[in-house]
Amino acid sequence: MPYIDSDGVQLYAEETGTGTPVVFVHEFAADYRAWEAQVRRFSRDYRCITYNARGYPPSGVPSDGGAYGYERHREDLRAILDGFGIDAAHIVGLSMGAYAGLQFALRYPGRVRSLLFASGGSGSTRTGAERDAYAARARADAGRMLRDGMEAGADTYTLGPARTQLLAKDPRGWAEFKTRLAEHSALGSSLTLRNYQARRPSLFDSEAELRDLDVPVLLAVGDEDDAVIEVNLFLKRVLPRAGLWISPNTGHPVNLEEPDSFNAEAARFLAAAERGRWGPRRG
Repeated sequence: MPYIDSDGVQLYAEETGTGTPVVFVHEFAADYRAWEAQVRRFSRDYRCITYNARGYPPSGVPSDGGAYGYERHREDLRAILDGFGIDAAHIVGLSMGAYAGLQFALRYPGRVRSLLFASGGSGSTRTGAERDAYAARARADAGRMLRDGMEAGADTYTLGPARTQLLAKDPRGWAEFKTRLAEHSALGSSLTLRNYQARRPSLFDSEAELRDLDVPVLLAVGDEDDAVIEVNLFLKRVLPRAGLWISPNTGHPVNLEEPDSFNAEAARFLAAAERGRWGPRRG
């Protein structure tokens, strides 16, 4: 299981299967293990790569907050592709990972075969007041995790308004999700919240760049994930080659809540992108 160097930070990565590469990028509250249902499905046909972001052991945990900005996460994704000798890949990201994937596509469009942008866009608001409130909540969560530890943080985080859907549908899966979150580094999680989540630019401010992104995109969102629905509707309107899938009665970790539906939609999307059949919006 290789470690990939990214500007002096060692990123833990795993590779399964052969074929066209698909790189999975995890959300804030998860790690590479959250993609297991997807790796089991897609490694039959693709070369699947998962990795832990900086701040998530066994990846390195820098102590400098400046090492956690969204640009650094974008470049970590580039380092993963470079480390595995990949020119271009399908990128599948959830939430924080979706944001990193979209920023990667904006900077390196030629290296992205397609982008599955799942549950992405938290903190992207239309007003400064809303943005300030989101950043304040992220900093408060960061302080609690650092002060009280990850077990206490997991107790609170996994009962958020877009997390209880998983508990209702799959109590065993929710318990596993909570246990894994409690295993994360309090320092790494806190610095990620303060320097990535709280400071990343709103996607509403990037309309011009988004309109020029000629990459197949599937936007995937749960209809009970209120924090990201509006920005995904915006992305559907401005991204030239975006489709939108809304999973009913679903919260934030859509790949965990509805793995069968998520895998089916992802498979259809990847196949269409491979054939050049995920074209521009009509009408």
